[in-house]
Amino acid sequence: MKRFFGLLIALLVTTESLFAWGQKGHDITAQIAQSHLTPQAAQRITELLDGHSMVYYANWLDQASHTPAYAYTRTWHYLNIPSGATPATAPRPECGDVLTALTTLIEQLKTGGLSHEEEATALRMVIHLVGDLHCPMHTGRPEDRGGNDIDIRFMGVPTNLHAAWDTSLIEAAHRWSYTEWAAELNRTVTPEWYDQTTGGSPEEWIAESNTPCETIYAATPAGTEISYDYIARFTPTIESQLLRGGLRLARILNEIYG
Repeated sequence: MKRFFGLLIALLVTTESLFAWGQKGHDITAQIAQSHLTPQAAQRITELLDGHSMVYYANWLDQASHTPAYAYTRTWHYLNIPSGATPATAPRPECGDVLTALTTLIEQLKTGGLSHEEEATALRMVIHLVGDLHCPMHTGRPEDRGGNDIDIRFMGVPTNLHAAWDTSLIEAAHRWSYTEWAAELNRTVTPEWYDQTTGGSPEEWIAESNTPCETIYAATPAGTEISYDYIARFTPTIESQLLRGGLRLARILNEIYG
């Protein structure tokens, strides 16, 4: 069984990229958001997505950023924040970052006047980027590219710190489908907690996402062998960030379309 688990993780981490939450993480975020939409928002979003759910397009921007048409979005998935800095003082990539892109897209959608295709594209981007904003290692240090240059082992399989937080930790924390993840995390949401969690702005949210980074770096220096104790330690962080991302995405879309 342990050998099988190690092989499974190997298959997961060999698809590493510079982008945030793996497919499962973005699917979970979108599914949680979908379940908290107002009827009006849900109807308009379905129209814009040509009948598809938000989950259908949750990972669209990861693939699109690798195409010539959307190559300009390759730096939109993260904002690397130096140790001791804040999102406000962190250097911004010339081609944009997750905070700048998300803030701009939300404003465009609120202002309106977009064609159907322009609005649908902006919506697909927002669905993905809110998930990116809540992945801690997408606010990691610039000198190691958010952990991409920190080589570690996950259950005996060579990988890097960034990839471990993108995909491997989610898959190891619970062997659930994205719908099971969403259902279980949604069970903890009360109206009071929803209101408290969805308050604030994207800049405040990314600062919150960056808060665990110092602890993560300290716990995972180069050469670390991640095993069950590490997974158990950081599973609550993963769960919290996925849930917060989903609820905040719902709030954004309800404000625009609700």
